[in-house]
Amino acid sequence: MAKKRNRSSGLVQINGIWHVDKRVRGRRLCESTGTSNLKEAETYLVRRLEEIRQAAVYGVRPSRTFREAATKYLNEAQKRSLDRDARALKAIEPFIGQLPLCQVHVGTLRGFIEARLSSGIKQGTINRDLAVVRRILNLAARSWRDEHGMTWLESAPLIELPQDEKQRRPYPLSWDEQRLLFQELPPHLERMALFKVNTGLREGEVCGLRWDWEVSFDDTSMFVIPSQFVKNKDDRLVVLNDVARSVVEEMRGQHPTHVFHYRGRPVTRMMNSGWKSARRRAAAACRQNTGEAAPFGFARIRVHDLKHTFGRRLRAAGVSFEDRQDLLGHRSGRVTTHYSTAEIGSLVEAANKVCRPNSRKTPELVLVRVSQGGVSA
Repeated sequence: MAKKRNRSSGLVQINGIWHVDKRVRGRRLCESTGTSNLKEAETYLVRRLEEIRQAAVYGVRPSRTFREAATKYLNEAQKRSLDRDARALKAIEPFIGQLPLCQVHVGTLRGFIEARLSSGIKQGTINRDLAVVRRILNLAARSWRDEHGMTWLESAPLIELPQDEKQRRPYPLSWDEQRLLFQELPPHLERMALFKVNTGLREGEVCGLRWDWEVSFDDTSMFVIPSQFVKNKDDRLVVLNDVARSVVEEMRGQHPTHVFHYRGRPVTRMMNSGWKSARRRAAAACRQNTGEAAPFGFARIRVHDLKHTFGRRLRAAGVSFEDRQDLLGHRSGRVTTHYSTAEIGSLVEAANKVCRPNSRKTPELVLVRVSQGGVSA
């Protein structure tokens, strides 16, 4: 790595780019100027020194560009969808990358939105891109702080995501529709679907469910999915009602690591050709039974609709909002790293309200603790 130092200004050239390396007010300032031109680098350093003086003496927040914030986000974020976020930011950067954070809002994002729409990008995809911008601005206003203790942004602007008129609406299944669909599914998908509609798990959580996440008791069991496998990064308690528990018992001993498998291998996705073929046959059976075309939502039923079905049935059964949040794995702030016998007993009773045929047997429970190293009872 070739280095060239300009000692008088506190700049050092690394691989052709000038970097700041200077002690300022008792702190070491190390950052790239982003240029190979010495005069431009010196201008950058003068500006940064004045920003630091203004912040230290007058409490003036330094101006940072969205490009700087996006870079910080990509360097520090820990999430499975980071590659998708990086692609979104690459598309957004030409429109707002050079803007100060305080100038990023719905108005300055309008050019990006219109360009994407004109190129045929769907509103739902654009909304996911905008959600990344909103996340960065919220972090800049609430979490990121500089050496003076000030946040990167005074306050985050409200960025409302435009309504996608073509977005597919959730379609909770009726009991008759569930019967029509499930009887057309291949046996391995039928078991997974039955488990999903009775637990509210996401598709990836069902496919990846492992035996070593199970917590067993005398006459019942449940699972605790580690946070790194859960979308909201919280440990996910999987409460088993009578139907879900019967599926687990049917699968027990069939595969050494995973609960659900097909031909000896873990299933990677449920929304496959087998699912799509089954829903076509189910829609045809619906038309034959009723004499009318199947509802659009049923004819295009998605795996994720099973989660909506579970949530809707819980609400219809009178399960409280708090218990629905916990059963569906929504972040609520109430459930900590351990669960009491009474809490789990209440959740099992609530989950059993959506069983068919109805069963109200509530097994005896003990304290479940979740720690970094695993699960213990």
